[in-house]
Amino acid sequence: MQSIRNIAIIAHVDHGKTTLVDKIIHASQIFRENQETGDLILDNNDLERERGITILSKNVSVVYKGVKINIIDTPGHADFGGEVERVLRMADGVLLLVDAFEGAMPQTRFVLGKALELGLTPIVVVNKVDKENCRPDEVHEQVFDLMFNLDATEEQLDFHTIYGSSKQGWMSTDWQKPTDNIFPLLDKILEVIPEAPSPDGIPQFQVTSLDYSSFVGRIAIGRVYQGKLEEGKAMGLTKADGSVKRVRIKELQVFEGLGRAKVTEVKAGDLCAIVGLEGFEIGDTLTDFDNPQPLKRLKIDEPTMNMLFTINNSPGFGSEGKFVTSRHLRERLYKEIEKNLALKIQDTDSEDKFLVFGRGILHLSVLIETMRREGYELMVGQPQVIYKEIDGKKCEPIETLVVDVPDNVAGKVIELATQRKGELKIMEPKGDQQHLEFEIPSRGLIGLRNNVLTATAGEAVMNHRFKEYQPMKGEIKGRANGSLISMENGPGTAYSIDKLQDRGVFFVAPGEELYTGQVIGEHSRENDLVVNIQKGKKLTNMRASGSDDNSKIVPPRRFSLEEAMEYIQKDEYLEITPQSIRMRKIWLDESTRLRMAKKD
Repeated sequence: MQSIRNIAIIAHVDHGKTTLVDKIIHASQIFRENQETGDLILDNNDLERERGITILSKNVSVVYKGVKINIIDTPGHADFGGEVERVLRMADGVLLLVDAFEGAMPQTRFVLGKALELGLTPIVVVNKVDKENCRPDEVHEQVFDLMFNLDATEEQLDFHTIYGSSKQGWMSTDWQKPTDNIFPLLDKILEVIPEAPSPDGIPQFQVTSLDYSSFVGRIAIGRVYQGKLEEGKAMGLTKADGSVKRVRIKELQVFEGLGRAKVTEVKAGDLCAIVGLEGFEIGDTLTDFDNPQPLKRLKIDEPTMNMLFTINNSPGFGSEGKFVTSRHLRERLYKEIEKNLALKIQDTDSEDKFLVFGRGILHLSVLIETMRREGYELMVGQPQVIYKEIDGKKCEPIETLVVDVPDNVAGKVIELATQRKGELKIMEPKGDQQHLEFEIPSRGLIGLRNNVLTATAGEAVMNHRFKEYQPMKGEIKGRANGSLISMENGPGTAYSIDKLQDRGVFFVAPGEELYTGQVIGEHSRENDLVVNIQKGKKLTNMRASGSDDNSKIVPPRRFSLEEAMEYIQKDEYLEITPQSIRMRKIWLDESTRLRMAKKD
């Protein structure tokens, strides 16, 4: 029987994880001579390639020196923390990839902590040693300190380190002696990572993630911990409530290269995908029906935020998107929960409104951006955090916020975070930067990134992860400035925008098509102001000296999707279509708005 190594790769966003996997795949000559291969093979969805982040964990496998190595890619962003923990359950060891200049980053800490808790054997890969100003030896020390702080065992602290550059395609045990291939890393994996155990006995397979195919439905992915699975065999599926359901395996697939290969049986120690299981959930164990031996269930991170999704009913609805009805929206959202586990959907009392619960702004924005690219038009409300009642007290989610910022602007960041009920827990110098750690309510994070980046001229690096629920921290002030709202339908004119520039900052350029009730700028005061920017200049046949000056307009402020989600107020919606993102008031008509404001 072939020996197997199961290894998960942990790395911070943009530290070169996906590139390294590319190089391992190329080195193992999985591709045929004439097959087209690209970079970032694992990040196969457009969003992942553009943002340079891994959102969904994926599996590939290579064969090196007769040993099968299953490589499990993990997401680097804490909003996808729900993915990480489950994925690590399938591995026997981890490859911790760190940048030779940046060192171990806050989010690496989150995933590494989980891996060490599970008792996995680490190998540290210091990547990008070809970069200027790199400091591999300091980074090595830093990783040791990090593992020590995370309560690693003696064996885990005695970790092996490999240095190299995935981009240039080499790895070595000494960073000053480059090689011309990445085989030293693969040799180290065979030497250090324990072989996947293959105990006989009653079969045990735990569902740790899932895939979805429009042909065969949901596919369960996980690891066989004991015994073996056979195609066509009747088995028992143990559920969360302790019941056992009779199921049959229709098809078994193991990971081979970038794809999956159909097999008739899978032995313990290997990872596989099962087609044909009915009604399974993450954490269920597939075992013998008559003599079930369930494994300990997995805990999935709970959502901490929700947003209202509704159909687009703005004046121009349907002109840019293909899918605009509530039926389209409902089907798409329910299809998403088939494979996106940290997401929950709740119907409201209205047919065309849905509450979508997720792990944070990034998690929800990835879903919205994906839908937008598929041709959906929709509107979303302001993100709301989820409160809980614990021991009779109203509690809210608290997150650990980590900010690395230049010395001279650290004070501004502390001021902004404490205004939002953040408590400074750690402040330490890190080179010419200050490393700040806060405990802050999730609602305090909404809109904070914009303010921090503005205050630090874009130099702050911010990360946050969910910690726990704590009693409410009191009121947090929202956005201080009101909105500028369009009074009329039609395109704005340069003449009017020029005359109104002292009233605030505009988000629209002259000539853009606008509608009544659209938010077109930020007022310089705290109240909302309705303005008419469609008005043209009165023309005469007289030439007047001095009054014909050209309009000088400040370029409009543009928002990314996440920035817009954080920016809107509770009486505003974000209108999202395949081509545009607009902010608008929920009630477009001014008199209706005033009437509703009185009701509140």
